[in-house]
Amino acid sequence: MEKLIFIKYGELTTKKGNRNVFIKRLTNNIKSILGNINYKMKSDRSRIYIETIYIDEVVNKLKNIFGIHSIVVAYKVDNNTDIICDTVLELIENLSFNTFKIDTKRALKSFEIHSMDFNKIVATKILKNKSVKVDVHNPDILIKIEIRQEGTFIYFNEIKGLGGYPVGIQGKSLLMLSGGIDSPVAGYLALKRGVDLECLYFESPPHTSEMAKNKVIELANIINKYSGSIKVNIVPFTKIQETILKNTKEEYIITIMRRMMYRIAEKLAKKKKMQVIFNGESIGQVASQTLSSMNVINNVCNIPVIRPVACMDKLEIIDIAKKIGTYETSILPYEDCCTVFVPKHPVINPTIEKCELYEANFDYDSLIDDAINNIEVITNLEKKYEDIL
Repeated sequence: MEKLIFIKYGELTTKKGNRNVFIKRLTNNIKSILGNINYKMKSDRSRIYIETIYIDEVVNKLKNIFGIHSIVVAYKVDNNTDIICDTVLELIENLSFNTFKIDTKRALKSFEIHSMDFNKIVATKILKNKSVKVDVHNPDILIKIEIRQEGTFIYFNEIKGLGGYPVGIQGKSLLMLSGGIDSPVAGYLALKRGVDLECLYFESPPHTSEMAKNKVIELANIINKYSGSIKVNIVPFTKIQETILKNTKEEYIITIMRRMMYRIAEKLAKKKKMQVIFNGESIGQVASQTLSSMNVINNVCNIPVIRPVACMDKLEIIDIAKKIGTYETSILPYEDCCTVFVPKHPVINPTIEKCELYEANFDYDSLIDDAINNIEVITNLEKKYEDIL
């Protein structure tokens, strides 16, 4: 009897001819996340098998990897009826239960006994050795048996995985990451669809504090456990923001500021050969996120902007933030540059014509180029976060 882990693919099984590409990406991501843990791994079109003595540690890491439908800790034996029955008896010997059910799947069709008949054989063996009953509707324990070409696998539970696609299978994109609740959730949802991410954060010292910057690094570090390869690009935004304040009517400050951010995001994305920008905008949540505002702000950008939380209400977003572990950090009271200069009455129906009129008052192209040329890139998030602490 051999104890091991196997992984079920879920959505990856719908990929038909491209399935092997998805499986290869998933196995590479698993290798990256497992790091220096000692293990052996092999895969086929149905499963990934991992042999290790560090079962619990590996399972905990697999729970954070997208592309996995479920994780199973199983016991592998030969495809022999007596061996299978004896192993089941050994595994349940010290378990306390009154009712049970056997669920056999016979993937190996050359195995001589059909699934329903095999259920009865194993159940009969248990009934002869323990004072328990069969309950096919609501059993205390469910004993699963999979008979496959490579052997028979016996297990009791499946651990639900994150699902989605392996990170990186859809390429890399730029996430506009603020210190709020929404954008880390948007990043998590992008990762779930197989998009690898770099983050973009705008800092404006002395108007924003070092703690605000550290907060964003911590948020990136938290969502990085679902990726393992996230970088943070920190844009110096002070000159641009102060120039906007001097040359723009108060109600248009946020609109113009967001247009500058989009211009920077697009230039950086193209420089890094990324095709898409992600952000945490949610329709109607603030003045810059009305449909009119989003249209005017988006007007400066010629590549797609994807907003994963656009149609969620705040409570739905908060629920996800709590689940992924970003909420408590997001609510720390350190303002970012999107909140420090919010006017009392920001425009909710801006026009492109007025934006262009205000923007003509200053040379924003040179300011943008200067900001991009002075970006600070943080690559080792975990080390950076340890330094902050």
